[in-house]
Amino acid sequence: MITITFPDGQERQYEAGSSALDIARSISHGLAKKVISAKVNGEVWEATRPIQHDARLQLLTWDDKDGKMTFWHSSAHLMAEALEAIYPGIKFGTGPATESGFYYDVDPGDHVISSDDFPRIEQKMIELARLKNEYVRKPISLEAAVAFFKEKGDEYKLELLEKRKEEAADITLYEQGHFIDLCRGPHVPDTSYIKAVKLTNVAGAYWQGDENRQQMTRVYGISFPKQKELEEYLHMIEEAKKRDHRKLGAELELFMFSERVGAGLPIWLPKGNQLRDRLMNFLRQEQEKRGYQLVTTPHIGKKELYVTSGHWEKYGQDSFRPISTPREGEEFMLKPMNCPHHCEIYGHRPHSYKDLPLRIAEFGTVYRYEQSGELHGLSRVRGFTQDDAHIFCTPEQVKEEFLNVLDLTKVVLAKMGFENFTAQISLRDPETPEKYIGTDENWRNAENAIIEATKESGLQTTTELGEAAFYVPKLDFMVKDALGAPGSWAPYRWTTTCLTVSSWNTLAPITCRTAR
Repeated sequence: MITITFPDGQERQYEAGSSALDIARSISHGLAKKVISAKVNGEVWEATRPIQHDARLQLLTWDDKDGKMTFWHSSAHLMAEALEAIYPGIKFGTGPATESGFYYDVDPGDHVISSDDFPRIEQKMIELARLKNEYVRKPISLEAAVAFFKEKGDEYKLELLEKRKEEAADITLYEQGHFIDLCRGPHVPDTSYIKAVKLTNVAGAYWQGDENRQQMTRVYGISFPKQKELEEYLHMIEEAKKRDHRKLGAELELFMFSERVGAGLPIWLPKGNQLRDRLMNFLRQEQEKRGYQLVTTPHIGKKELYVTSGHWEKYGQDSFRPISTPREGEEFMLKPMNCPHHCEIYGHRPHSYKDLPLRIAEFGTVYRYEQSGELHGLSRVRGFTQDDAHIFCTPEQVKEEFLNVLDLTKVVLAKMGFENFTAQISLRDPETPEKYIGTDENWRNAENAIIEATKESGLQTTTELGEAAFYVPKLDFMVKDALGAPGSWAPYRWTTTCLTVSSWNTLAPITCRTAR
């Protein structure tokens, strides 16, 4: 027998080898019908995968973010099966879930895939879904996987396997129907869970995001467990088109983009700049009332700064490449985040405890290299300005400072008319402590401060293990747009974090950070 611990702390005994779906059925057949996947000790698994040891278990449904991601990733595989049936010889790159559906990068060879082909592909997907084929997880050796994809002639999967070899990662294939893919999973139990699909876009995308590599075809889609939910989504999309900020921005002459300047780099026109200044002045006044001191830091910094902070190791692949100075051999980066700069401000002179809390704020412009296929108006850009703040304080001041930040957050959201939002506490995964820097004591203090502050403020929250940053637990406000879009199609994120760890020995023991 094994002991299963549920999110509310309740424990039950089950036979070893029971799956999350078995456990759900033991509670309620109605619940079992809703289960898409499960979190086992913080890791998302198939609902059908046997659990052999004592574990913490969270059953995931369509209402859970990880449940949606499982559903959409399974839909990407279903689309790939349909594409392989329609376009013989097609080759596959990667097909992940996204915040609003899924896509698959494919090399169609001599075929051309356009939006005119979408109805045919959608029809084939539904036809395959109704077969109720199981998604079967197949652990396999690296050598066997290489032999399989060599025989299939898929060089893209072979390249991915070469990387897995370097990572010494476990290899798994997933099979449903006549389609087999290299994949880490997880997936829904079978294809019949997918009741409604809509392909939304087709675009070009370079293999591995490298403009010197093969250009592939990226097919986007979205899927739902009910036809009614697809119809609601399509209605919402039609309404969104009327309010598309890209359309309104052009009509009102607020902002523009220029290919000569670069994709994803917005240019604010006079009217837009006036609007931007009004927003910044409002935020500045709210900050100054609460004791924040405004600073300005450069748009670039030495690569060494981000190596020291740990950001280069974790986020270097998402940043613009370093800029080399040929005469002196130094390397600089376009600033991807403000945190290290603010820490340098704190560390430039000694501080007495009487100086604390020290609240530093900046409207700091940062640059991140988003893939071209992910760029979307002002919602996903390569250069943007954060209302970013860091608070340096003593351990005893953390909860009070966090409560003050929560108050500021609520004031600003209310002023902007954002009433429809959810708040998520993101904590470490206790099963993988090696992923995080800092001491266990500091992490416990920071996490407890967030939990206690949210309770005292009356804020309704959900908690996700393993969603913390490598250096910080977080509280994310997911704000829905004016249409009240279901799920999280186009959320705005306001992140409030409480940090008790640092790579700089000279820093105060606690930093609170808020980024909007």
